[in-house]
Amino acid sequence: MKILGIGNAIVDVICKVDDEFIAKNNLTKGLMKLIFDEGEFSNLLSDLKIEKTISGGSVANSIVGLSQLGDKVGFIGKISDDTFGIKYEEGLKKENVNFFYTKKKEPLPTGTCLILITPDSERTMCTFLGTAGKISKNDLDEETIKKSDLIFLEGYLWDEGDPKEAFEKAINLANKTAMSLSDKFCVDRHKPNFLNLVKNELDLVFANEGEITSLIDARNFDEVISFGKEIKKHLIITRGDKGAVSIYNSKIEKIESKKNLKIVDLTGAGDLFASGYLHGFINNFSQKDCLIKATEMSSKIIQQIGARF
Repeated sequence: MKILGIGNAIVDVICKVDDEFIAKNNLTKGLMKLIFDEGEFSNLLSDLKIEKTISGGSVANSIVGLSQLGDKVGFIGKISDDTFGIKYEEGLKKENVNFFYTKKKEPLPTGTCLILITPDSERTMCTFLGTAGKISKNDLDEETIKKSDLIFLEGYLWDEGDPKEAFEKAINLANKTAMSLSDKFCVDRHKPNFLNLVKNELDLVFANEGEITSLIDARNFDEVISFGKEIKKHLIITRGDKGAVSIYNSKIEKIESKKNLKIVDLTGAGDLFASGYLHGFINNFSQKDCLIKATEMSSKIIQQIGARF
């Protein structure tokens, strides 16, 4: 196995709705709402006609991108033995991703993200994490982790208790570990833990400029560059329309963002950027060529709807 992803197993459920549905359910068009009540989520879902389901989640999207590039990949994510759990497993297998999790009936259902598309093409999301966020060290396939060249983790999954123990176990068993910081909210919530991971535990770190700046309380980007050189790890930073930077030891490579793109949806930009970079890394590309592949993948995905080709 080249790369094994460990992340939130979330089924994206795509439904077409009218503006009245958005208003009636007190949703804000174009934004994401995190739902914690299973009953509230079930009520929302009961009124909808499902157009399509996709086996999603940030790292899962990256892993599918790697599979499409021809790499042998796998994924571990916690699902329940329910309708969406079955669809999740089937969806990954269709993409030639090995799924290393034996599902059983869980107290909470499989994690789901409702993507509600209104006639103006706006996407309003409602996410219920369900059992996805309850991953524990007992859910990990030890042998598969040991046999993988690299594991890829997501900051979204990190939390105190069981998920933290699962992270620690996975990192200890792994040959090499990459992680995405995922979101500034995750960074701010878990700053001391994330800083320790970045400095001492991880081999590759993916972050956008806002996330890494917040993590180290940098006053400017020069301080980010200095930090990157200091930690002697692969630090890969996306900077929006300023392009991206890869820092490893004292070597800094930069790439500009592609211009004149018809941007439709930024949803999968970071996930597919990571696919491209990791594909290069695992196949011994130079730092520069890893950035080129990453930028090519992210530039392609933002010119279509969704995080999948």
